[in-house]
Amino acid sequence: SMKRGEALQVVVATDEHSFELDEEALKKVLERDDVRNKKVVVVSVAGAFRKGKSFLLDFFLRYMTRDGHVDGNEWMGEKDEPLDGFHWRGGTNRDTTGILMWSEPFFRTLPSGEEVAVLLMDTQGAFDNQSTVKDCATVFALSTMVSSVQVYNLSQMIREDDLQHLQLFTEYGRLAQEESSATPFQMLNFLVRDWSFGYEYDNGAKGGEAYLEKTLKVTDSQHEQLKGVREHIRSCFEEVSCFLLPHPGLKVATQRDFTGCLSDIDEEYQENLRQLIPNLLSPERLIMKKINGTKVTGSDLLIYFRQYMAMYKGDELPEPKSMLEATAEANNLAAVNSAIDLYRTSMSEVCGPSQPFLSPTDLETSHDQHKAAALQKFRSSRKMGGTSFSQSFEKHLEKQITEAYEDFVKSNNNKNVFSAARTPATLVVVIILAHLISYFLDFVYLNSVDQMVDLCWWIAVLMLIAWAYVRYSGQYREIGKFVDSTAEFLWDQCLCEVYTLVAGKMFAVALPGGKKQKRE
Repeated sequence: SMKRGEALQVVVATDEHSFELDEEALKKVLERDDVRNKKVVVVSVAGAFRKGKSFLLDFFLRYMTRDGHVDGNEWMGEKDEPLDGFHWRGGTNRDTTGILMWSEPFFRTLPSGEEVAVLLMDTQGAFDNQSTVKDCATVFALSTMVSSVQVYNLSQMIREDDLQHLQLFTEYGRLAQEESSATPFQMLNFLVRDWSFGYEYDNGAKGGEAYLEKTLKVTDSQHEQLKGVREHIRSCFEEVSCFLLPHPGLKVATQRDFTGCLSDIDEEYQENLRQLIPNLLSPERLIMKKINGTKVTGSDLLIYFRQYMAMYKGDELPEPKSMLEATAEANNLAAVNSAIDLYRTSMSEVCGPSQPFLSPTDLETSHDQHKAAALQKFRSSRKMGGTSFSQSFEKHLEKQITEAYEDFVKSNNNKNVFSAARTPATLVVVIILAHLISYFLDFVYLNSVDQMVDLCWWIAVLMLIAWAYVRYSGQYREIGKFVDSTAEFLWDQCLCEVYTLVAGKMFAVALPGGKKQKRE
């Protein structure tokens, strides 16, 4: 197969007509090192079952895998080359349920020079005999909220029902625009398949534009709600377009063993695909995902998925108002995420695993400086929900920074050679002292006390052996912790005092002597 990767089910439909997020599957794509911090382009194809969404996505894959060109513009491949990619099969059984994402992102450089990760999504077909209206509205809502390009895959014409689906977004969009000047969504493309009214409107983008113009015209006879959709749809998306795609031909519709070879597909259909796909996927046409005017990275997108999924859990479709709240929450969480990332990265450069021990005062200075930078990044990023809404997220960020700082302090202390050697050094000092004291007590015949000191000597030796074994084997770590804390107590309470006292005395003796010599 020419394509690396597979279709991963990231949103799963359950039998109870609800949806669950498969976070592990999603993380495989969005948490990759080469995607986490990259801006993403999310292209979704959504619409009814058995209307060839997966068939179309296979051509998307073919275009992306071949970088848009093989022998000039022939990315479509050989005449007898079967399509593979998204599991795709003609007929009437349920196939793609929920939302699938292609496991391999495609990296493209935009005309601006920025590299982005392009993600392809396939959204569950709707209105088949098992899906309820709510199921299909949910999955369509979810994929529109997270995608930058939503290809609305429709059969034969744009019906009033199809517009009904968009009502949720136009209402959401109006609310979002009251709060922010940014356009809520990027691109909506009505892809009308099996278009057979070529005598009225030509196939392709030009005919599509004229057809869309007529469809979105408001007339008195229309339903009030759908008048609203027609009036506001263009203001909710940065770009609304339409493409009329003719029927792929009789063989596609009737052959049971149809494999997607070009030789079985009508030439006119192929011509239109050659126009449609580069128009959606060529680097100069790619549209980065933006929420509240801010470009979204892979790890941001994971947060939005989580927040939106939580909202679609109930029996009812969410209100536009709660969609807005979920977006504001995810938006603030993404800002927290990117601020804490900045703090961790900056601190790692100063005292990460590969850096040597840093003095505690320098570490604290670095912490204060990078904490201020992280808070500044959070405050200056565009967020929804207003200042008071953002305050609780700022507190959450501060808490995360404090926790991260505590980890840095711990790992920095572990690099201090003396602190690492404190336990064995303390125990060795205790062993030597006990030996000397025992020798002295033996000398003055204080046997009963001598036995106590001997016992201390044995305990210290056993503790040293136990400590060495724990360090070497990594087992019985609780014993190791106990020995460390006992040694720390002995050092802090006894030996440190004695050391300070002796060092002070020696220092005092040395100095006057030095002065006398000078005077002489």
